Amino acid sequence: MSEFKIEQMEQEVEEMTSLCFLTKDNAVFSRTEGGFVSLEYDGKKWERVQVIRLFPFTDPNRYISIRTVEERSKEIGVIENMGNVSKETRKMLEEQLRLHYFTPIIEKILDIKDEYGYAYFHVMTDRGECRFTINMGGNAVVRLTDTRLLITDLDENRFEIPDVLKLSQKEQRKLDLFL
Repeated sequence: MSEFKIEQMEQEVEEMTSLCFLTKDNAVFSRTEGGFVSLEYDGKKWERVQVIRLFPFTDPNRYISIRTVEERSKEIGVIENMGNVSKETRKMLEEQLRLHYFTPIIEKILDIKDEYGYAYFHVMTDRGECRFTINMGGNAVVRLTDTRLLITDLDENRFEIPDVLKLSQKEQRKLDLFL
């Protein structure tokens, strides 16, 4: 009995630590009727998969993880380079990535107010005017470089300021109070 458990555990560890590369030769991606992406790989079919960047800021077109959709998702495989899949597949996966990583660019800071540990932003983005709130005590603002910021609001929506130096002096002063 214990020998079976050890074998099962070893198999589970092997599955968790193995890395499978998906290419146009071994994986078939398709769109479902509902608009989701499905995958056929290694004799198995997943009706819906998640598409996640492993290095979203430093290498966004390489190392794309394909995962199951349940809450504790499991990695099915990795696309080492988007050039390793067909044009149709690349288009489908890039669409999924745009949805997952929807990140409006903040072009202008109209106002920021601080109240009871929260900062209330009123900004103009490349997608239009927007209002959102961040928790001042959390990790809502992350410096990606000296001038590039990623801001995550209370609903986990992401906003980016590619270069704070391109903001006006007045906007930079408003922002400095919350960094």
